[in-house]
Amino acid sequence: MKYIVLLGDGMSDEKMDQLGGKTPLQAAKTPNMDFMAKCGRIGLAKTVPTGLPPGSDVANLSVFGYDPRVCYTGRSPLEAASMGVELAPDDVAFRINLVNLAPRGTTLLMKDYSAGHISTEEGRELVIALQKELGSDEFHFYPGISYRHLLVWKGGNEKISATPPHDITGQSILDYLPKGDGAEKLIHLMNSSQLVFHNHPQYKKRLEAGKIPANSAWFWGQGKAPLMETYGEKFGLSGAVISAVDLVRGIGVYAGLEIIKVDGATGYIDTNYRGKAEAALEALERSDYVYLHVEAPDEASHSGNLEHKLKAIEDFDSQVVGVVMEGIKKFGDYRILCTPDHPTPVARMTHTSDPVPFILYAGEQSEKAGVAGYDEDSAQASGLIVEDGFRLMEMMRGL
Repeated sequence: MKYIVLLGDGMSDEKMDQLGGKTPLQAAKTPNMDFMAKCGRIGLAKTVPTGLPPGSDVANLSVFGYDPRVCYTGRSPLEAASMGVELAPDDVAFRINLVNLAPRGTTLLMKDYSAGHISTEEGRELVIALQKELGSDEFHFYPGISYRHLLVWKGGNEKISATPPHDITGQSILDYLPKGDGAEKLIHLMNSSQLVFHNHPQYKKRLEAGKIPANSAWFWGQGKAPLMETYGEKFGLSGAVISAVDLVRGIGVYAGLEIIKVDGATGYIDTNYRGKAEAALEALERSDYVYLHVEAPDEASHSGNLEHKLKAIEDFDSQVVGVVMEGIKKFGDYRILCTPDHPTPVARMTHTSDPVPFILYAGEQSEKAGVAGYDEDSAQASGLIVEDGFRLMEMMRGL
């Protein structure tokens, strides 16, 4: 038996006037997901337990089959694992976003949480500069991918309150600076990073090229190393993870899964969709399970770009779902779980905790009457509600 998860990050949404009262999933052309919904099982799953933040960390842990209430310690420790950074028991990892802040009156606004989706090479230059200028025995900076990087604070406080920058786009940062014991050290580093970046040659180059420069670091998503069973221990399965983002790769590391990096996988709408699908089919030749994650719909939503979200959903359907549906037939017995991790409404530009529409598909069967396709309304109408999203993995195996 072969199992594959096809995850379109943040695909689900809310109804929009611009789409005639439809959601992006309803408005986008998704013939492959529609077919699976009509021939398989469709329903809603609560991937974010009550009381936990609706982040990709919590929601992806659920879809992987882990109960976040048991193993979740924060986002950044998972990203650290993907980057090969081993955390000591007293280490606290923080996500670093390279951001662009803009002055307005007496305050600073979060203009862009990704510094214009800065390239990995440019981001690396800046984080290396941070380590050179601000690194110490207490704080160490590690370069990651695009605007996403890592700070390790030895002996730090994981109880600090810190806000994801994509939650405050266009808002003043003053009310969202780190708070709690030791927060003043992080604020000092953030302020110091602004001087480092302003004096870096890259700042002027990006301005001259008409690009948004990174002019500050922003720290959030902190936590200590979690304790998790591997997939072999928990499910008796071997497997692989395909994603462009360190968070999802990091869950795979803790799960003991192979991490497959695909050329051209960017985490945005220009990602190599087909390359991911082909790599997943190849991985199934040697493994039982693949988790294929596509970040593009979520990134488009965080930017408030409806056009990009629709394109990302349609490309996911045609170049990932369609390719996998056709290629997986050669294995005979297989199961597909297709789902978002959480909703990311374009109008809100951030995540919500609402249940997500999922499909469980086990090969071609006769279509069911009354299922319009793959969307939030069809999932609601099915009457199938999974209160504990981490049980989706059990349901897929039990089809």
